[in-house]
Amino acid sequence: MKSILLIARCPPYPLHEGDRLILWHLSRELARRGYTLDLLALYNRADDPGQIHHYRHCFRRIELVREPARRPLQYLRRLMLPSARFAKSEAASFCPPLWRHIADALDSTHYDLVHCFGAFSVYEYFPLFAHLPNVITPYESHTLYLQSAARGGDLRARLRLPLVRRYERFMFQPYDRAVVISEADRELLLRLQPRLAAEVIPNGIELERFHAQNIERDPATVLFVGNFAYPPNQDAARALIDTLLPQIRQALPQARLQLVGVNPPDWLRAAANAHIEVSGAVPDVAPYLARASIFLCPLRVGAGLKNKVLEALAMGIPVVATPLSVEGIAVRDGESASIAPFSQLAARAITLLKDEALCRRLSKKGWALIQSRYSWAQVAASYERLYAEICRRA
Repeated sequence: MKSILLIARCPPYPLHEGDRLILWHLSRELARRGYTLDLLALYNRADDPGQIHHYRHCFRRIELVREPARRPLQYLRRLMLPSARFAKSEAASFCPPLWRHIADALDSTHYDLVHCFGAFSVYEYFPLFAHLPNVITPYESHTLYLQSAARGGDLRARLRLPLVRRYERFMFQPYDRAVVISEADRELLLRLQPRLAAEVIPNGIELERFHAQNIERDPATVLFVGNFAYPPNQDAARALIDTLLPQIRQALPQARLQLVGVNPPDWLRAAANAHIEVSGAVPDVAPYLARASIFLCPLRVGAGLKNKVLEALAMGIPVVATPLSVEGIAVRDGESASIAPFSQLAARAITLLKDEALCRRLSKKGWALIQSRYSWAQVAASYERLYAEICRRA
């Protein structure tokens, strides 16, 4: 079993989103193991087609299709009419050009398996390849994400939640296997659809790039990394600036905050001052992870496994985080990370900034955890076992 058609909601590059990250690394690992991969992907960034050269070596064939806007009535029709939930024709699909590319690829090429990455934008093409072994990786449960956002007071999330919950009751059900990246996502999907064949395969870490370094860390430096176009990361940045840093500075006036990542909005850039650094996009976050004192992750909204936390643990920086921030990661409070409710994060951060021995212990155990369980080679091996099992059954 060596020929796979990948259908994805986005291309694998640039690496500033988790959806792209897993596609990039899994494709590289599978290509190294001798798999022949063809990629059909939607895109919505004007510069996406110009990035193909970064990943062309992983694929025999690449086709990018501009993602069209999807109208609310299209979603409602699929909810109201069970017969319309999966596209039966090119004209009935959300994206007719993608339908044509899938149909052409299946007509012209033999594939052992079809693997979809995404949810709403790719799930409906199942009838085209129902005769082949198939997998869908929706990354996370969007219902789980909206539940956390609604608890935080997001009115739009509260309104969308019932509709998304109904979608996740049927979207992945016909697939041979649905793969999510945390046990919390799997449990929620199984509550919505008990007959779903769901499995957990977590994300990995590029250990060649993210690894502990024997250099002196900057004193009293608190770091948070993220794509600040993502609302949960904006919420975390506000919490750090408005609540957590002032509390930390009461005990440690020399403390400073680094907010590192792409797409900082204007309000975040304006918050920069003598003790708050807002970097914007940087060539590599690893040097920041290598030098900061602690990684403080106060996420209150979100779902799935947080790559930023995996990277921090791999770099040996002591992690202070909410339980949501480490969901799906096998850390233990006081052993490989300091995990506490939001109300206790500042106190935990202060303790770490004052206790070098505790920092060293968390750093060592967190690094060892990543080495043992979260490499991309291990992720690829898990998918290989899954592919083989599905193909044997077929």
